[in-house]
Amino acid sequence: MRPLPDEAAVLLRALDAPPRLVAHLRAVHDVAAQLVEWLESECPALSFDREAVLFGAATHDIGKTVHRSELSGPGSAHEEAGRALLLDHGVSPARARFAGTHARWDAEGVAIEDLLVSLADKVWKNKRVAELEDRVVAELAGAAGLPAWEAFLRLDEVLTRIGDGAEERLAYQAAHPVGG
Repeated sequence: MRPLPDEAAVLLRALDAPPRLVAHLRAVHDVAAQLVEWLESECPALSFDREAVLFGAATHDIGKTVHRSELSGPGSAHEEAGRALLLDHGVSPARARFAGTHARWDAEGVAIEDLLVSLADKVWKNKRVAELEDRVVAELAGAAGLPAWEAFLRLDEVLTRIGDGAEERLAYQAAHPVGG
Protein backbone atom coordinates (compact mmCIF):
# COMPACT_ATOMS: atom_id res chain seq x y z
CA MET A 1 0.00 0.00 0.00
CA ARG A 2 1.13 3.49 -0.79
CA PRO A 3 2.13 5.86 1.99
CA LEU A 4 -0.26 8.63 2.90
CA PRO A 5 0.45 12.16 1.65
CA ASP A 6 2.90 13.87 4.01
CA GLU A 7 0.39 16.52 5.08
CA ALA A 8 -2.14 13.85 6.07
CA ALA A 9 0.44 11.70 7.86
CA VAL A 10 1.66 14.67 9.91
CA LEU A 11 -1.92 15.55 10.90
CA LEU A 12 -2.71 11.99 11.93
CA ARG A 13 0.42 11.81 14.10
CA ALA A 14 -0.37 15.17 15.70
CA LEU A 15 -3.90 13.98 16.51
CA ASP A 16 -2.63 10.65 17.89
CA ALA A 17 -4.88 8.81 15.44
CA PRO A 18 -5.63 5.21 16.39
CA PRO A 19 -3.79 2.58 14.32
CA ARG A 20 -7.07 1.17 12.93
CA LEU A 21 -8.03 4.60 11.60
CA VAL A 22 -4.64 5.14 9.98
CA ALA A 23 -4.87 1.69 8.38
CA HIS A 24 -8.35 2.46 7.05
CA LEU A 25 -7.28 5.82 5.64
CA ARG A 26 -4.26 4.22 4.02
CA ALA A 27 -6.43 1.55 2.37
CA VAL A 28 -8.92 4.11 1.04
CA HIS A 29 -6.08 6.36 -0.12
CA ASP A 30 -4.51 3.45 -2.00
CA VAL A 31 -7.80 2.71 -3.77
CA ALA A 32 -8.25 6.40 -4.59
CA ALA A 33 -4.76 6.43 -6.12
CA GLN A 34 -5.69 3.44 -8.28
CA LEU A 35 -8.87 5.21 -9.43
CA VAL A 36 -6.99 8.43 -10.18
CA GLU A 37 -4.31 6.62 -12.17
CA TRP A 38 -6.98 4.77 -14.15
CA LEU A 39 -8.87 8.00 -14.87
CA GLU A 40 -5.73 9.81 -15.98
CA SER A 41 -4.99 6.96 -18.38
CA GLU A 42 -8.50 6.08 -19.59
CA CYS A 43 -10.29 9.42 -19.46
CA PRO A 44 -7.76 12.25 -19.81
CA ALA A 45 -10.56 14.64 -20.82
CA LEU A 46 -12.04 14.44 -17.31
CA SER A 47 -10.76 17.43 -15.39
CA PHE A 48 -10.24 16.90 -11.66
CA ASP A 49 -7.81 17.80 -8.88
CA ARG A 50 -5.72 14.67 -8.36
CA GLU A 51 -4.05 15.90 -5.16
CA ALA A 52 -7.37 16.93 -3.63
CA VAL A 53 -8.79 13.45 -4.24
CA LEU A 54 -5.76 11.79 -2.67
CA PHE A 55 -5.76 14.14 0.32
CA GLY A 56 -9.52 13.73 0.75
CA ALA A 57 -9.21 9.94 0.72
CA ALA A 58 -6.37 10.12 3.24
CA THR A 59 -8.32 12.30 5.69
CA HIS A 60 -12.03 11.68 5.07
CA ASP A 61 -12.56 9.97 8.45
CA ILE A 62 -10.15 12.10 10.50
CA GLY A 63 -13.05 13.15 12.73
CA LYS A 64 -12.94 9.65 14.19
CA THR A 65 -9.93 10.83 16.19
CA VAL A 66 -12.54 12.76 18.19
CA HIS A 67 -15.46 10.31 17.87
CA ARG A 68 -13.54 7.08 18.48
CA SER A 69 -16.67 5.01 19.07
CA GLU A 70 -17.35 5.41 15.35
CA LEU A 71 -14.20 3.39 14.59
CA SER A 72 -16.06 0.21 15.45
CA GLY A 73 -19.69 1.30 15.32
CA PRO A 74 -22.06 3.42 13.29
CA GLY A 75 -22.27 7.18 13.45
CA SER A 76 -21.86 10.36 11.51
CA ALA A 77 -20.65 12.80 14.16
CA HIS A 78 -17.12 12.35 12.80
CA GLU A 79 -18.04 14.03 9.53
CA GLU A 80 -18.55 17.63 10.69
CA ALA A 81 -16.00 17.12 13.48
CA GLY A 82 -13.45 16.08 10.87
CA ARG A 83 -14.12 19.10 8.69
CA ALA A 84 -13.78 21.43 11.69
CA LEU A 85 -10.63 19.65 12.86
CA LEU A 86 -8.99 20.02 9.46
CA LEU A 87 -9.92 23.69 9.29
CA ASP A 88 -8.51 24.22 12.80
CA HIS A 89 -5.24 22.71 11.61
CA GLY A 90 -4.93 25.11 8.68
CA VAL A 91 -6.31 22.88 5.93
CA SER A 92 -8.14 24.84 3.26
CA PRO A 93 -11.95 24.59 3.12
CA ALA A 94 -11.62 23.08 -0.36
CA ARG A 95 -9.72 20.12 1.10
CA ALA A 96 -11.43 19.94 4.49
CA ARG A 97 -14.79 19.43 2.80
CA PHE A 98 -14.11 15.75 2.07
CA ALA A 99 -14.56 14.89 5.75
CA GLY A 100 -18.22 15.77 5.27
CA THR A 101 -18.90 15.06 1.60
CA HIS A 102 -17.62 11.49 1.64
CA ALA A 103 -20.96 10.46 3.14
CA ARG A 104 -23.07 12.99 1.24
CA TRP A 105 -22.11 12.14 -2.32
CA ASP A 106 -25.79 12.31 -3.30
CA ALA A 107 -26.13 16.02 -2.47
CA GLU A 108 -26.59 18.67 -5.17
CA GLY A 109 -23.44 20.28 -6.50
CA VAL A 110 -21.04 17.57 -5.38
CA ALA A 111 -17.89 17.71 -7.51
CA ILE A 112 -16.16 14.81 -9.23
CA GLU A 113 -13.44 14.91 -6.57
CA ASP A 114 -16.07 14.29 -3.86
CA LEU A 115 -17.55 11.43 -5.88
CA LEU A 116 -14.14 9.82 -6.29
CA VAL A 117 -13.37 9.99 -2.56
CA SER A 118 -16.79 8.50 -1.82
CA LEU A 119 -16.27 5.80 -4.42
CA ALA A 120 -12.86 4.87 -2.97
CA ASP A 121 -14.42 4.72 0.51
CA LYS A 122 -16.88 2.11 -0.78
CA VAL A 123 -14.78 0.09 -3.21
CA TRP A 124 -11.86 -0.46 -0.78
CA LYS A 125 -14.05 -3.13 0.83
CA ASN A 126 -15.72 -4.12 -2.47
CA LYS A 127 -18.99 -2.38 -1.70
CA ARG A 128 -20.77 -1.25 -4.84
CA VAL A 129 -23.34 1.58 -4.72
CA ALA A 130 -25.22 1.85 -8.00
CA GLU A 131 -26.41 5.44 -7.53
CA LEU A 132 -22.88 6.65 -6.72
CA GLU A 133 -21.44 4.78 -9.67
CA ASP A 134 -24.14 6.23 -11.94
CA ARG A 135 -23.01 9.74 -10.99
CA VAL A 136 -19.39 8.88 -11.78
CA VAL A 137 -20.47 7.25 -15.06
CA ALA A 138 -22.30 10.46 -16.02
CA GLU A 139 -19.12 12.47 -15.39
CA LEU A 140 -17.02 10.02 -17.41
CA ALA A 141 -19.48 9.83 -20.28
CA GLY A 142 -19.79 13.61 -20.47
CA ALA A 143 -16.05 14.24 -20.41
CA ALA A 144 -15.12 11.48 -22.85
CA GLY A 145 -18.11 11.84 -25.16
CA LEU A 146 -19.05 8.22 -24.61
CA PRO A 147 -22.46 6.63 -24.35
CA ALA A 148 -23.32 5.98 -20.70
CA TRP A 149 -23.30 2.21 -21.19
CA GLU A 150 -19.73 2.27 -22.47
CA ALA A 151 -18.55 4.50 -19.62
CA PHE A 152 -20.29 2.12 -17.21
CA LEU A 153 -18.53 -0.92 -18.67
CA ARG A 154 -15.15 0.76 -18.35
CA LEU A 155 -15.80 1.86 -14.77
CA ASP A 156 -17.25 -1.52 -13.84
CA GLU A 157 -14.12 -3.25 -15.08
CA VAL A 158 -11.77 -1.17 -12.95
CA LEU A 159 -14.01 -1.32 -9.87
CA THR A 160 -14.22 -5.10 -10.18
CA ARG A 161 -10.43 -5.32 -10.42
CA ILE A 162 -9.92 -3.04 -7.43
CA GLY A 163 -12.66 -4.82 -5.48
CA ASP A 164 -10.84 -8.12 -5.94
CA GLY A 165 -8.21 -6.87 -3.45
CA ALA A 166 -10.75 -6.12 -0.72
CA GLU A 167 -9.98 -9.17 1.43
CA GLU A 168 -6.33 -8.16 1.74
CA ARG A 169 -7.26 -4.56 2.58
CA LEU A 170 -9.83 -5.68 5.17
CA ALA A 171 -7.26 -8.00 6.75
CA TYR A 172 -4.71 -5.19 6.79
CA GLN A 173 -7.15 -2.89 8.58
CA ALA A 174 -8.24 -5.59 11.03
CA ALA A 175 -4.61 -6.28 11.97
CA HIS A 176 -4.43 -2.80 13.55
CA PRO A 177 -5.92 -2.13 16.97
CA VAL A 178 -8.87 0.21 17.35
CA GLY A 179 -7.27 1.86 20.38
CA GLY A 180 -3.99 3.70 20.39
